[in-house]
Amino acid sequence: MALTTDSATSSDPLRSNTARRVLSGMRPTGKLHLGNYVGALKNWVALQKQYECYFFIADYHALTTDYADPRNVAQNTLEVALDWLGAGLDPEICTLFVQSHVPQHAELHLLLSMITPLSWLERVPTYKEQQENLSGKDLSTYGFLGYPLLQSADILMYQADFVPVGQDQVAHVELTREVARRFNQFCPPPGYVPPTHAQLKETLVAEGAQREIPPGIQPILPEPQVLLTPSPKLPGTDGRKMSKSYNNTILLTDPEPVIRQKLKPMVTDPARVRRTDPGDPDKCPVGDLHKVFSTPETLAKVYEGCRSAGIGCIECKGWAADSIVRELAPIQERRARYNEKSAQEVLRDGAVRARKRASKTMAEVNEAMHLLPEAVR
Repeated sequence: MALTTDSATSSDPLRSNTARRVLSGMRPTGKLHLGNYVGALKNWVALQKQYECYFFIADYHALTTDYADPRNVAQNTLEVALDWLGAGLDPEICTLFVQSHVPQHAELHLLLSMITPLSWLERVPTYKEQQENLSGKDLSTYGFLGYPLLQSADILMYQADFVPVGQDQVAHVELTREVARRFNQFCPPPGYVPPTHAQLKETLVAEGAQREIPPGIQPILPEPQVLLTPSPKLPGTDGRKMSKSYNNTILLTDPEPVIRQKLKPMVTDPARVRRTDPGDPDKCPVGDLHKVFSTPETLAKVYEGCRSAGIGCIECKGWAADSIVRELAPIQERRARYNEKSAQEVLRDGAVRARKRASKTMAEVNEAMHLLPEAVR
């Protein structure tokens, strides 16, 4: 559902309820790479034109794994903000902020922790997976166990309708839905009667399934829906998934010579041992890059030339570099218009708007939990 004209042009976070609301965030790991861009950021740039969007840099989440050495968190936060602005996120039509600049996130996380069963957190698939993948770090902390609940608080704070995620994050959104359901059961607003199964009507919208609740008093924390976003396969320069932990990334800020140098040793179809051997772009990491960044005309040349051995891998990599450079040129040009000071101003203004919206939710939550209003304390 597209934003109304008023919603699309207003910078007020408390705008019309006719605008569907989207919430998503990224951990500040430093400058972003192509995998971050095609996996999430490019989709966000499109979503900001259709929805009321809140995008935050999750510095609290960074501390769940990097608590022992947090020296780079602040600088990494600024790098992410600059990359967001370079990619095309517009602070005039969406709200960009830092998680720790909105203290209500921690407040709601604490309150939700009072009602969330421990077993719900222990069963989140990524809990044990990350412990195994990050075996060099001591992750036997309350913060690491509870980070999926903090994610839930992030989402529910803005009473989001949709959360854009890849398939691997669906379990986190489902946990958020369960937490919201449990809260609404224990702490309903006055006069709220949960709808029966028969009253709930499943409808389809272009972006995915949306559960419509019958008219009447609405729950304080609505259950968000997953908005599955396209996430094309994007290998790193070693053929594995592009990741900073593998040191196989192409950064959004990499200049053209660096991009070309990184692609030169990139692995290709193992069947092409010699220049005269035919290959298959569908079995080649460089072919995967072409599918994401190259034009149909270039892709056709790649398929014909590779399968006939009419082109070599070096030439094919050069074409891939051309396509990536063309994609990144406008991003780097926009990024250069900002500096750390102007990025901080964007984040400060976004935090003001986010806190205003978050205060509204927390007033409702505190009342539902029968806490003494602040004016009376």
